[in-house]
Amino acid sequence: MITKRIIPCMDVKDGRVVKGVNFENLRDIDSPVTLGGYYSECGADELVFYDITASAEGRRLFSDILVEAAKNIHIPLTVGGGISTLSDFERVLGCGADKVSVNSGAIRAPSIIGVAARMYGSQCVVLSVDAKRVGDGWRVFARGGRDDTGLDLIEWVKRGVGDGAGEVVVNSIDTDGVRGGFDIPMLTAVCEVVNVPVIASGGAGCEEHFVELFRAVPTVDAGLAASIFHSGEVKINELKEKMARAGIPARI
Repeated sequence: MITKRIIPCMDVKDGRVVKGVNFENLRDIDSPVTLGGYYSECGADELVFYDITASAEGRRLFSDILVEAAKNIHIPLTVGGGISTLSDFERVLGCGADKVSVNSGAIRAPSIIGVAARMYGSQCVVLSVDAKRVGDGWRVFARGGRDDTGLDLIEWVKRGVGDGAGEVVVNSIDTDGVRGGFDIPMLTAVCEVVNVPVIASGGAGCEEHFVELFRAVPTVDAGLAASIFHSGEVKINELKEKMARAGIPARI
């Protein structure tokens, strides 16, 4: 049985790891270099590094910080933020990333998914989606949750995977930072239409929320969180032990 992955996420702004609620009211946490090294040694299965204002500010991701962080990380590293061209993929992979996450860049130019998948392999291309419930469905938002694109979430992830994305990160804006649990209905809907790994993001507040996620959506591959790991409220090794006791396969 395939183990479920636990993935800490480092949202980086101005070279520092930050965290907020519903994408707002950001507060300083730590250095991405220090925090990345810690997670690499404490049982995390992978690590995600997002430069959360690169797209909104129209600039490239902090390459120098990424290089330093990658030196301390010995687990798979996914990097995103300001990815909009093939040269961005090449630069980020050259800085030490294993996978590249594309979000707003794919919304502006959807063809980048297929081109990057052919150039670097689908396993390197992660489609990251920020979505929010609108009416009876979910809408895709761009630029760190600032802009409503009008795109339907389900149709967008189907298109992205069809074009070659090898993994999908689904982040619920409604639950982000609220710590009330993952967005189960949204994740269920996404898992029903794609055949690649889906990573759940947004809403984790305690160990039990991960158990609930993997029980409610058995086809989801991983749970991603930030603040509960950054604060030490949830320790990854203890979380995995709880998952194992609950019959959920985890790498311990």
